[in-house]
Amino acid sequence: MAHLLILDALNLIRRLHAPVVSEQSTTHAQLIATQQRLQRTVMTILDEVQPTHVVAVFDADAPGWRHRLYPQYKQGRSAMPEALTIGMAALQDTLWQCGVDSLLTDEDEADDLIATLSLQLTQRQQHVTLISTDKGFCQLLPRCVAIRDYFNRRWLDHQFVQQHFGVEPRQLVDFWALTGINGSHIPGVNGIGPKGAQTLLQRYGSLDQILSQSAAEDKLLHKVQQHAAAARLAQTLVRLREDIPLGFNLRAIRYAPRPLS
Repeated sequence: MAHLLILDALNLIRRLHAPVVSEQSTTHAQLIATQQRLQRTVMTILDEVQPTHVVAVFDADAPGWRHRLYPQYKQGRSAMPEALTIGMAALQDTLWQCGVDSLLTDEDEADDLIATLSLQLTQRQQHVTLISTDKGFCQLLPRCVAIRDYFNRRWLDHQFVQQHFGVEPRQLVDFWALTGINGSHIPGVNGIGPKGAQTLLQRYGSLDQILSQSAAEDKLLHKVQQHAAAARLAQTLVRLREDIPLGFNLRAIRYAPRPLS
């Protein structure tokens, strides 16, 4: 049985790079140090997971469909550090030396590529382990994807979702459709916070059911129904696409250790 290890590449690289900035004074030195940390970390993960297949998934440089639908998406996010911008090819080469190929397309976000790849594997009853600190991937838990937060040494699993969001993993997309996601500049429904979203989803089950109710005496319910368009927009932006053309088969990413230089 195949066991695919997916690395959320920029999520991993940016966290490895962050402490290097205060330790190294030049961009070149920062890049070298990040490459070294990346190599050690990836080899540790490979040893822990023991995958049969592995791939590192990168975001595209160009704006994707979410930006076209909602131009404010991820507005104001900090730019990629210079060392990573100029050294991306070198970092991908470091991954290749570890036996890890890179996946990216012209305008697709890594999140959608990861969701698509995960769906293809789990539909065939294969194992998928994803390395990422991004809680947005928890919507993939019903697909039986195992999500590992390497830096905090924890699994982002059903128990984690219950503790942090108070809903089921299958309800997360609708939870974020109601609350929005500040880090991605997705607004959600004005005035609906986590507690309100929990209450509504525990009571009605889904955004579809919330919007289909007729009783307007419930203030929370009435508020969401008044802002149905905003909720639907947020729902679309938050939900990961699972239909991105990948253009390769599983054999292309079989893990074969390479001699480290």
